[in-house]
Amino acid sequence: MPLIKSVRAIGNRTVNSVWRLGYASRFFMLTLMHSGSSFRRFHLIVKEMFASGVMSLIIILVAGTFVGMVLGLQGYETLKRYGSESALGSLVALSLVRELGPVLSALLFASRAGSAMTAEIGLMKATEQIAAMEMMAVNPIARVIAPRFWAGVISMPLLSALFSALGVFGGYVVGVVLIGVDEGSFWSQMQSSVDFQHDVLNGVIKSIVFGIAVTVISLFEGYDAPPTAEGVSGATTRTVVQSSLAILILDFILTAFMFRGE
Repeated sequence: MPLIKSVRAIGNRTVNSVWRLGYASRFFMLTLMHSGSSFRRFHLIVKEMFASGVMSLIIILVAGTFVGMVLGLQGYETLKRYGSESALGSLVALSLVRELGPVLSALLFASRAGSAMTAEIGLMKATEQIAAMEMMAVNPIARVIAPRFWAGVISMPLLSALFSALGVFGGYVVGVVLIGVDEGSFWSQMQSSVDFQHDVLNGVIKSIVFGIAVTVISLFEGYDAPPTAEGVSGATTRTVVQSSLAILILDFILTAFMFRGE
């Protein structure tokens, strides 16, 4: 009997996971289908960009600056062993543009903006605002979900770019101003090693993919949350966990394809 119960429990979890995956895919397709009305009312997207992007700006800028400063310190100590201190600019820029900029900014975006979107949508469902829209023949996907989706997708690359820019500035402050690395070598090595197509553009693509994944997970968890305080709390927790795992998995997959031929 215990074995049968265990098999039954595994089967139920598998069926529920497959069902939620299909429901999430349908939710994503409906969001894309109703995106046209959101762009016709672009002020809704701008409003949500302020809520998700601008309100996340402080943590992105502060984190980017200190990540760059840590890279400057650690990179200098490592390069000093091989007499390559002048390559500090290349190390900081490539680390930020290729990996740390898109990944860390997406993780911070999921923690701050993603959890907020999930809680907001979940509370709207718990207070029956979603049901009221449907009764008034207002499509909640077009009015509530789609503007937030595109706001997240647009905001994510901009936040990633700011994270990388402030990271480079932090590396400059530590490497050039505090430690004393030659300023000309710092910038010239950076300019010669960073390629727009293979480094900057790939970082932008990563940030767009991360923005899509984080925003879809956040909105779906909020839309699918049970209309209770416990349900909204659980959905917010799942958003942060699932978004973080999705970012790391997608980062490996994208990196394997983008830099495979180098």
